[in-house]
Amino acid sequence: MTEEPDSPLAAWSRLRGLTAARIGLARSGAALATAPLLDFRLAHARARDAVHAPLDAARLAEEAAALGLPVLTVHSAAAHRREYLMRPDLGRRLGAEAAAALAARAGAHDLAIVLADGLSARAVQDHAVPVLAAALPALRAEGWRVAPLAIVHQGRVAIGDAVAAALGASAAVVLIGERPGLSAPDSLGAYLTWQPRPDSTDAERNCISNIRPDGIGAQEAAFKLVFLLRAMRARGVSGVSLKDESGMAAID
Repeated sequence: MTEEPDSPLAAWSRLRGLTAARIGLARSGAALATAPLLDFRLAHARARDAVHAPLDAARLAEEAAALGLPVLTVHSAAAHRREYLMRPDLGRRLGAEAAAALAARAGAHDLAIVLADGLSARAVQDHAVPVLAAALPALRAEGWRVAPLAIVHQGRVAIGDAVAAALGASAAVVLIGERPGLSAPDSLGAYLTWQPRPDSTDAERNCISNIRPDGIGAQEAAFKLVFLLRAMRARGVSGVSLKDESGMAAID
């Protein structure tokens, strides 16, 4: 059936072209039609798979090493994926061996960068290195002393506080896989904290969310990341005390 330009069907079609949200779906009686129902089930399966998929830390470390930073691969206090999902608190703490390995590389660092699998290892695997490749030249040009890069298995956002403390860094950036949605199983988040402490709260962090090709691209995410780090260092604050005013400013 051909849609008339001003018909409700045409209006819904135009709206669906503007968003990945499931709107105006076809129905069969009181239920969804077969095609959107199967699409929903596929998206749900992909989201579940993303949560359980393991991080290929060896490949990620190899790709990250090309950025010119030493790379350390460590584990949180969660022994395995099931424990990580059941005990979020363990994903916020370093394992004993991890703490010792990081402490051995402690120094006068301005910034600790953490890559953590979070709830979507695929997001970190695919998007973290491109973001860093775009951000690191600007940070180096501004004299930031960047600590060895830490890849953390079974890590939550707050693991960045422990990593920064162990390395002696003044700021932490955690690139982590976000909770998969039904339209985005590979969304990366960047969490930035100035002077992180064991009792730092989420209110003390800035977040750049939805980093992926169909969301915030690597270049834009890097631009925001560098802008926020500059502002943190200049003002000595992060989180709710620091508004993202990056706008369309360019990375110098």
